Amino acid sequence: MTRPARLSDSRLPDLAPLLPPWPGELVDLDGAAGGTVFLRRTPARSEAAEPALYVHGLGGASTNWTDVAGLLAERFDGEAVDLPGFGRSPAAPRGDYSIQARVRVVSRLIEVRERGPVHLLGNSLGGLVSLLVAASRPDLVRTLTLISPAMPAFRPPGRSDPMIPLLLLPGLSRLVERRLSRLSPEERARAVIDLCFADPSRIPQQRLAEAAAEVSRRAELPWAMDAFTASLRGLVRTYFSRGPGSPWRMARLVQAPTLVIWGDKDRLVHVSTAPRTADAIPAARLLVLPNIGHTAQLEDPRSTARAVLGLVEDAETVRVARRGPT
Repeated sequence: MTRPARLSDSRLPDLAPLLPPWPGELVDLDGAAGGTVFLRRTPARSEAAEPALYVHGLGGASTNWTDVAGLLAERFDGEAVDLPGFGRSPAAPRGDYSIQARVRVVSRLIEVRERGPVHLLGNSLGGLVSLLVAASRPDLVRTLTLISPAMPAFRPPGRSDPMIPLLLLPGLSRLVERRLSRLSPEERARAVIDLCFADPSRIPQQRLAEAAAEVSRRAELPWAMDAFTASLRGLVRTYFSRGPGSPWRMARLVQAPTLVIWGDKDRLVHVSTAPRTADAIPAARLLVLPNIGHTAQLEDPRSTARAVLGLVEDAETVRVARRGPT
């Protein structure tokens, strides 16, 4: 039976006024993964902080983790990656936006940073990628947090964006791109927020302005729409995988202590997938947040942070107990 998540009672910092996006730099991924990614770092507030890596979802960016990373900086020395083709990262080498390529990039990034195993947190597509990293490379992951991971599920999630299915059809994707280009950056940012938030009024004006600026910047990048469309198609292809590498089978291989967070108003991946996901992962715990949508780390960062801290604190207690008296 799935274990419910515990919310830590550790004191969290006050983030008022809102933090700006954390600074970052380009990091070269030499070796098999190849390419370059943009990485933002949230400096730790404690010498005892442990390394963490945040992975965004489809169409997202490292800035999706600004608030949660700030809240967790007492415990985590956090880094948030822009996956190839998103945020400030360049296009993927050879245009490979498959899930398998994403897994190689995240695994290689952890290796290149040489910070040891990390606390790995992923949302949506980034959640699926993080799960597959934890399953295939347990040596790289201390704990795993999945926020509405894009697990294969064929139940309609409810009200969604009618344009998304059209992007799966090569002949229609350009029509969708032209339609989106007629919207202002703020209108496009608002449309994404309406889709991902249960209550869009919760987003502060500063965050909306940041999202609109990001939309405007990406509109000038020649690969931006191709990266989104190819990533969506790559995600859908995994849904039809039935072999040993299928997400549901890989979930059983996860060894790291795991937290699954879901919003009960998620319009992109139905909340009914939440208990199935937690049940598939050994020793996972589950938190379903009321009146929250697809991006809990944005809509309710404090509850998200408290659940992550609960996971990490309990995992540390188990490690200490296993070591025994010294």
